[in-house]
Amino acid sequence: MAKKYIILDTETTGLEVKQGHRVIEIGAVLLNDRKKSEEHFHTYLNPSRLIDEEASKVHGITNSDLEDKPAFDEIAEEFIQFIEGSTLVIHNAPFDVGFINHELKLASTSYPMLEEICEIEDSLTLARDKYPGQRNSLDALAMRFDISGYDRTFHGALLDANILADVYMQLTGGQSKFEFTSNGSSEIVNGTRVDQESIETFADLVTVKSTKSDIDAHEKRLSEIEESNNLETLWRKF
Repeated sequence: MAKKYIILDTETTGLEVKQGHRVIEIGAVLLNDRKKSEEHFHTYLNPSRLIDEEASKVHGITNSDLEDKPAFDEIAEEFIQFIEGSTLVIHNAPFDVGFINHELKLASTSYPMLEEICEIEDSLTLARDKYPGQRNSLDALAMRFDISGYDRTFHGALLDANILADVYMQLTGGQSKFEFTSNGSSEIVNGTRVDQESIETFADLVTVKSTKSDIDAHEKRLSEIEESNNLETLWRKF
């Protein structure tokens, strides 16, 4: 069965959960076949505390914006149901995971931690492995991959989740990262079982066959290289 991938981001009242800061926005987008689906989870939250001024400058959310919004414990069940059993892709995952786990613990001692119901994949770690020594913030990666069309006046959880979905697909570079099931139709090609979809994909490729003169010219060139260098060419070994 194919894995369930969800791209997730949060906004908070400040940077330190140990200082009592809280989650004020959650945005999560479900991927289907490496495409962003219409299925998503999004909510603003009343944190029951004030937002740091510097944090508000980043995400543009004010205290008055959240006065009529639900507390985390009011949306916890729905949130858990949406993400359970998925691979959560998060940029700088320890930050968001720490905040959400804190919210879950405050809401109910019976709620599981994220790591107990989801796999966690940190896209920042992926980016650092792929681009060591370079800037790998979400904005830097979006610029590197020429991902545009988003208003970046402020950060936002759902906005950043959508941008991260585009970034993640570029970082993982192809469908091999995902475990999709085939329709079961396959055949043996050169001793290897190949899905019918793969066969159809490459069916229209042009096959170029060497002529006898091509082979003779290649053989002559190999012999010249071997005689002048007193060695056996690599091509003889295959």
